[in-house]
Amino acid sequence: MASLTPFSFRAGKSALHLLDVRCKFFIICLISMTMLKASLPAGFLYFLILMFLFKKAGLNIFSTLNSIKYFIVLLFFVFAARAFSMKGDMLFSFYGMSITKQGVNEGLLVAFKFFLVMLTGIIFSATTKPSCVKSAVQWFFKPVPFVPEKRLAIMISLSIGFMPVIALQARLISDAGKARCADLEKNPVKKIIHLVLPLLKKTFLSADNLVLAMESRCYSDDRTDPEFTPSGKEILFLAAGFVIALSFIYF
Repeated sequence: MASLTPFSFRAGKSALHLLDVRCKFFIICLISMTMLKASLPAGFLYFLILMFLFKKAGLNIFSTLNSIKYFIVLLFFVFAARAFSMKGDMLFSFYGMSITKQGVNEGLLVAFKFFLVMLTGIIFSATTKPSCVKSAVQWFFKPVPFVPEKRLAIMISLSIGFMPVIALQARLISDAGKARCADLEKNPVKKIIHLVLPLLKKTFLSADNLVLAMESRCYSDDRTDPEFTPSGKEILFLAAGFVIALSFIYF
């Protein structure tokens, strides 16, 4: 049986699990857009809120951080790119490259925002079934003319459903490489190539198998419209979402 990944749905009875998926979808979009203007104190306050939600959803933050360690490494490169490229008050320099105070501050803020978006997405994925995501996308795009909302919904739902599969395949490929002493390779470029190429191959093969499975079951866009069951706490979560969004903009 495949093990859980940070993006896998985990059944539960928490308020986040029972919350209407349309409400969760709207709050995430609102917070993600307003986070562009967030300051570091506002982002840290939102981080504390996410830690509270992690606990309520039954998630372990330490195991989650270990699972997204490669993403954290990517954030380090994002930080470094900002720190070296932004002009300002120089802190120190070496080999002709300078790190500025403004670059460090901007790099920390940008990397921290990406980190918050990732944690938000993990909470959403862990507390929301992919089928519910499909239903929400279909509901939001149904009034939009010239948009095939059912096809768009199934595409987004499959994309989210494939994230745990890709993460699991990456871990299996990494473990297989370690069993063959691939971790002794010092060249980081070769390490990435040895991971990415097999991962792409397995991902495309899994997508082809999924397409064949859907075709063999005569999948069609003409399906029964979904039904939603609100929990009654949507107003409270919406109000909290607007407060967080306003704090990002004005705090």
